[in-house]
Amino acid sequence: MPTPILMPALSPTMEEGTLAKWNVKEGDAVSSGDVIAEIETDKATMEVEAVDEGVVGKLLIGEGTEGVLVNAPIAVLLDDGESMDDVDLASLAGGASKADAPKQEQAAPAENPNGAAPAVSAVQQSAPVTTPQTNNGRIIASPLAKRMARLEGLDLAALSGSGPRGRIVKRDIESALQSGAGKTVAAAPQVAPASVDARLYPPESYTTVKLDGMRKVIAKRLTQSFNREVPHFPLNIDIELDTLLAARARMNATSPKEGDGAFKLSVNDFIIKASAMALKTVPAANATFTDEAILLHKHADIGVAVAVDGGLITPIIWKAEEKGLKQISAEIKDMAGRAKIRKLKPEEYQGGTFSVSNLGMFGIKSFASIVNQPQGAILSVGAGEPRVVVKDGEMEVATVMTVTLTCDHRVVDGAVGAQFLNAFRSFIEEPAAMLL
Repeated sequence: MPTPILMPALSPTMEEGTLAKWNVKEGDAVSSGDVIAEIETDKATMEVEAVDEGVVGKLLIGEGTEGVLVNAPIAVLLDDGESMDDVDLASLAGGASKADAPKQEQAAPAENPNGAAPAVSAVQQSAPVTTPQTNNGRIIASPLAKRMARLEGLDLAALSGSGPRGRIVKRDIESALQSGAGKTVAAAPQVAPASVDARLYPPESYTTVKLDGMRKVIAKRLTQSFNREVPHFPLNIDIELDTLLAARARMNATSPKEGDGAFKLSVNDFIIKASAMALKTVPAANATFTDEAILLHKHADIGVAVAVDGGLITPIIWKAEEKGLKQISAEIKDMAGRAKIRKLKPEEYQGGTFSVSNLGMFGIKSFASIVNQPQGAILSVGAGEPRVVVKDGEMEVATVMTVTLTCDHRVVDGAVGAQFLNAFRSFIEEPAAMLL
């Protein structure tokens, strides 16, 4: 019998996603395990595999459709000898997207309240939305390149790709923006968002950038954390780095120049390891608050804030207390690279027991982050800089950084936070202690 292909839940918390790309077209034969589509969640782009074999009878949702609910039908798979005449499309239409789907055949599509193009309904007989033809009917472009092109009003069909098999990638979009190529898509009339007072900001005085899934989730979760649920408070401490910097230089000097064994440790690698060791030293800081109980975590799973286009993501170093600096460094480099192209798996960035956010590379001296629920604390790391310090009554110059621990006061109170920072400082100022 005809089998509906449903919008998958790519993580435990996923409620909806964007159908970024179809890798098949109607009439294609697929086998179990074939990659048939790419789905964008709030922070990642994931491939969807077919779980059965058959022939694609109809694509119900067009490429680029946002707000497709989990378990909504997105396509129909037919067995041998079946046709779309055997399928009751109206029974599949419900819940296709956040926009109301039509209930009767040939009914006009409902307007999308977010102002985006309406999703292609299962009961409409027109073909799904496609991009201009350049290779077998579709443009070869990465999801990030397509998103950038939409925001900038670029016509992908007018661009050439520098990626594998002519794939249009991020650098091609950036090059087009610099050269002015591809600006053939007529810009839509500027419409002021409903929350904007046009008397203060006339529509012609700015350009709107539509909120994507990542930015919406960031806004929702941090507002929830900071304004309603988590009573925050910050604790600051200054830490000398000279011993650590000397140890780092000696370790990096032992690295092979090239090959699989080559490495280059960063100060942030030491910070992650020291955070994990401090959490094991002060286990009360490695905790999560719930309405029924406080969870004291057995391992230090450290989320590391990484800036990506459109927002922030925190890939996690699991059981960081058990890993060496080289392994931590390699994992961070790998996950940060994949985070920037939204190729992290949900299990690589969801969860964790503690987070580290480092803005020292931008010259920021100190700052306080917002607690990333359901974690109990987050460490904000400023730049290391030469400062005058007093030792044994004498003034000296040392490299000093300021770190701020933002705590959820329901679970990490002032005394516990202070104990953690003292333990963290001891590991940073004497990195050999992390080997004990």
